[in-house]
Amino acid sequence: MSSLPALARRLGTTDAIVIGMGSMIGAGIFTVFAPAAASAGAGLLIGLAIAAAVAFCNATSSAQLAAEYPTSGGTYVYGRERLGQWPGFFAGWSFVIGKTASGAAMALTFAAYAAPAGWQKPVAVAAILALATVNYFGVTRTATLTRIIVAVVLVVLALVIFAGLNSSTSLTTDPTTSLTAGLFDHGWYGILQSAGLLFFAFAGYARIATMGEEVRNPARTIPRAILIALTVTLVLYALIAVVALLTVGPDRLASSVAPLVDVVSLSNVTWATPLVRIGAAVAALGALLGLVAGVGRTSLAMARNRDFPNWLAAVHPVHKVPHHAEIALAVVMSVLVCTVDLRSAIGFSSFGVLLYYVIANVAAFTQGKGQRRYPKVLQILGAAGCLVLVATLPPTSSLVGLIVLAIGIAYRLIRLRNS
Repeated sequence: MSSLPALARRLGTTDAIVIGMGSMIGAGIFTVFAPAAASAGAGLLIGLAIAAAVAFCNATSSAQLAAEYPTSGGTYVYGRERLGQWPGFFAGWSFVIGKTASGAAMALTFAAYAAPAGWQKPVAVAAILALATVNYFGVTRTATLTRIIVAVVLVVLALVIFAGLNSSTSLTTDPTTSLTAGLFDHGWYGILQSAGLLFFAFAGYARIATMGEEVRNPARTIPRAILIALTVTLVLYALIAVVALLTVGPDRLASSVAPLVDVVSLSNVTWATPLVRIGAAVAALGALLGLVAGVGRTSLAMARNRDFPNWLAAVHPVHKVPHHAEIALAVVMSVLVCTVDLRSAIGFSSFGVLLYYVIANVAAFTQGKGQRRYPKVLQILGAAGCLVLVATLPPTSSLVGLIVLAIGIAYRLIRLRNS
């Protein structure tokens, strides 16, 4: 691959952290607590802790691998280098299908908050095309725009936390009783299912690893950026989850279309409701921006190895971005926007990304002492945790995921037979 054109190394540590946070602190936090509450009720707090623990193990594996293989493609590359071509393909295909579905979900979330009734799908498609254009003209514009989006979303989330803690419900209810009542009513299966769904909102740190070819001093920058972005995001998610349960309650939260809007509407600062809607729309754009960049670069790496059509391996001669891959991704996401359901897309996305991290943990487990930054037990726990969460996802999400995985495997078998 050394003879192929390389991407430009323009991103520093702060840029990488912001891109990771922009991908995680996105529309997931505005939507994922509802399906998680439907699965586990108040037990979603345990699910959040489990999802965070699995995400941490996965993050250490990704950081350790990215330091040794600082190139585009993330676990697709790591799997090929450490385990062989088929595990690498499995990881890359899982990532692409999971994150493409996630991108469609983010676009639909943006449109649900920003567009009038009847215009959601056209607005969602317009958002995909607009952000693909931003990526097309260079990753530095991606980093700059993501900084702005993250700042706006952090302000809005701080406002939600303030509103929730000052609502009449949270002021008149004993917090310990509210958070522990019915904690295990849905059983461990429901709790683990909520963890798998909540993992959807943590998975953005992978975007940092997939951009390894564009980060300065990747051996130092990528591990630091992944862990810092994940830690800050976890603290925010925990605060929001507690506030939502105290203010809205698990039953109403489970059926909510806009959980954080409900938190504010039940508070003493109802004037902030429009601001939360704006924040949700901006957050969705931030997540979608990171998805277009990350999936495009994984597609680039797969095309370089002929696991995708060679046309997708092109790098723009001026802007140094994988422009063909990003154009194709925008088209596929636009088609999905017209067909996917937001909540089922969360489960499907988690299915693909959890399998992606199984390969990441196994690949990191094989690294020697010279490349090892974290103990092997973290990789064992990460791989086992991913498999458990996949097994407890909603059956429909898993079935669709298996079908799409089979399509990818069939494509590669045909390509190998004809090569």
